[in-house]
Amino acid sequence: MPVAERVPSLLRNGGFVRLALARIISVLGNGFARIALAFAVLSLPGASPGELSLVVACQAVPQLVLVLVGGVIADRVSRSGLMAVSDLLGALSYGGLAAMVLGGHAPVAALCALAVTAGIASALFGPAMDGVVPQLVPVEALQRANGLLRVGTNTSLLLGLALSGVTVAWVGAGWALALNGLSFVVSAALTVSLRLSRRPRKSTSGWADLREGRREFASRQWLWVVVVQFSLVVAAMNANAGVLGPLAARTHFGGARAWSLVVAAQALGSVAGAGIAARARVGRPILAAVLFTLPAALPPALLGAGASLWTVAGGAFAAGVSLDFFGVLWSTTIQREVPEEALSRVSSYDWFGSLALAPLGLALAGPAADAFGTDHMLVVCAVLIVVATLAALLSPGVRSLRASDANEPVPASDVSVRDQEAPRPSEGVERE
Repeated sequence: MPVAERVPSLLRNGGFVRLALARIISVLGNGFARIALAFAVLSLPGASPGELSLVVACQAVPQLVLVLVGGVIADRVSRSGLMAVSDLLGALSYGGLAAMVLGGHAPVAALCALAVTAGIASALFGPAMDGVVPQLVPVEALQRANGLLRVGTNTSLLLGLALSGVTVAWVGAGWALALNGLSFVVSAALTVSLRLSRRPRKSTSGWADLREGRREFASRQWLWVVVVQFSLVVAAMNANAGVLGPLAARTHFGGARAWSLVVAAQALGSVAGAGIAARARVGRPILAAVLFTLPAALPPALLGAGASLWTVAGGAFAAGVSLDFFGVLWSTTIQREVPEEALSRVSSYDWFGSLALAPLGLALAGPAADAFGTDHMLVVCAVLIVVATLAALLSPGVRSLRASDANEPVPASDVSVRDQEAPRPSEGVERE
């Protein structure tokens, strides 16, 4: 039976549905927080672009430093349980941020401390999430399941972003942050209900597990080349999304409502991109994925060139389509190529490499905007995305890997079937 005809079976899969609901609710809250955090910091008395850079960098640094540890832990314990713990840390972080903003006393040091806690939560969550989907979904439905998850979460993000600007403008950034904290609590309850079994107890050390994951990662040229590419791309995109974009929106378009329109346009494009990718049949998935990174340069390029708000929003929509097309192809290829028992560790190297320069980009964006001008630095970000992407295309591994080359993932002996409402023929199905 073709994969397309198996979609209803995914919707009847109790574990997959609960996972999707948890992600949809959590991402809805993140849609509020993405706008609220930037404008909460900028609204503080005497706040500067440098302080905004410091707060967002404090969230990015622990995510980078601890993500490899998160991968080792996720390959040793119940991935769903680890995700629930991460959600609770996120609830603590954003609840504390909301309380300080609503209470009118939000010292930068305290904001940074809670941002660090949120970064730790992300470091634990990402590799576990990348490894949990193959425990719930048949191998032949990998691409469709990744697409469905992304369509759901991107639609949720779109709704959160659409409402966030209004919420920030009407009731303040504190309440938007509080809603995000509540979404983490609900997500934790849904995720822990999956009750996926623990990994088999290992006699090896955590360092040995890290080395094994590194070997799996380094043995695939296409994998590490694209991760190097994305270390530059993510640094540029984060500088735009976290610092430069809000600054440009405040200067040229009036503030939070305008910026929420741009970010919502990208989220709408992401819904379309994930839907297209779920059905696409691509002979060279990594080559196609890398090429689809190029439109990510449009939002900072258009903002830096002084384009109109609707033109910038159009560029953001195109970037959203391209990035989620990339995301579905990327996740599916990794899940097919990497053995299931090492998937979270390989994913952690992916996260680590991709985020390696993100804190630096965030930390430098504010001071660079002060020194050279926000518009100039936006153009620099766009150029960096294009150059990094074209360089990745020089790799033979990126150009030559075919979808038919993908190996079946190695089945795990401890995969739980308690959350399935019907038997599954095989084991085997994100990166954001």
